Amino acid sequence: MQYLVSVIDDKSSPGSTDRQPAISEFNDRLVDAGYWVFAGGLADTDAATVVDNRGERAVFSDGPFVESKEYLAGFWVWEAPGLDVVLELAAEASKVCDRKIEVRPFR
Repeated sequence: MQYLVSVIDDKSSPGSTDRQPAISEFNDRLVDAGYWVFAGGLADTDAATVVDNRGERAVFSDGPFVESKEYLAGFWVWEAPGLDVVLELAAEASKVCDRKIEVRPFR
């Protein structure tokens, strides 16, 4: 099963900025173990654009879709045999990233 593993940062108390070497090492272990599918870091929320085309014409607005101190800073997609494995990896990822992690299975 595949899981979206989201990295949640907090504007009022951000995680450490010197984590990239540890994250790269963690990513290498995910690849070697066969859990890695895809990952990416995201630009700051100031770079976001929201598109809403549910009406008669598309509306484009700057900024995140929700005003919040917490925001999505990056993500992984992992393939694992079950939630227990993913939660164990997510606990390690939280330590490595110095940020909260949210785990959600794909449907």
